[in-house]
Amino acid sequence: MAKTALITGASSGIGREIARELDRRGFRVIIVARREDRLKELAEELCDARVIASDLSSVDACKKLYEDVKSERVTVLVNNAGFGKLGRFEDIPLEDELQMIDVNVKAVHVLTKLFLKDFIEEDRGYILNVASSAGLMPGGPMMATYYATKAYVTSLTSAIYDELQWIASRVSVSALCPGPVDTEFNDVANAQFGTKSLTPEYCAKRAVQGMFARELIIVPEKGLGAVTKLAQLAPRKLALAITGQLQKNKET
Repeated sequence: MAKTALITGASSGIGREIARELDRRGFRVIIVARREDRLKELAEELCDARVIASDLSSVDACKKLYEDVKSERVTVLVNNAGFGKLGRFEDIPLEDELQMIDVNVKAVHVLTKLFLKDFIEEDRGYILNVASSAGLMPGGPMMATYYATKAYVTSLTSAIYDELQWIASRVSVSALCPGPVDTEFNDVANAQFGTKSLTPEYCAKRAVQGMFARELIIVPEKGLGAVTKLAQLAPRKLALAITGQLQKNKET
């Protein structure tokens, strides 16, 4: 039986490249996103792919996705769907922020819980939760909600990782925490990065390598891990001031 991987947010960017990377490694991939046309284009170039168009901002949609695929013995789950918004907290529409929480937090939480139970029962499987270097920082002025959602993902993933150690499980869970990546994220967030971005191809390759190496926190960029550790050790107000200035520079 072919190995099977489920990738959310697979219509573009990191998710699309992870689907390609796993396809090259001999996986059958189930690719999920809202834009079915993009998924079908991707499926045409892959060896064995199933397309599922779904908006994961709904908990019911997440549960339905799990029910639709649970008979296919998924062994890799990649929670990649997510987006951000740049702006002052009081200016970003509440509806946008609530949808961000639904996708960035609730969908990751629900899918991780549902698949993890199966993975533990069978004592096999990998979960990759796509977070961000933002999730390793004390906060992000001008992207307050986005940073908070990614902190949730890294915290949740870290706790589950340790719980799996308690029971000597062979299931692995990792959080991908890249810095800027050249994807459609910038357009959705209405931001432009002042620093050099990673290519999604490189980020995906490093993500998959780290996942199968059972790394807890995967930071693709050389040196960024040290920067985030320094930010965590610095006085919180100083770290926030520096981060806030960097965010202001992203405004288009």
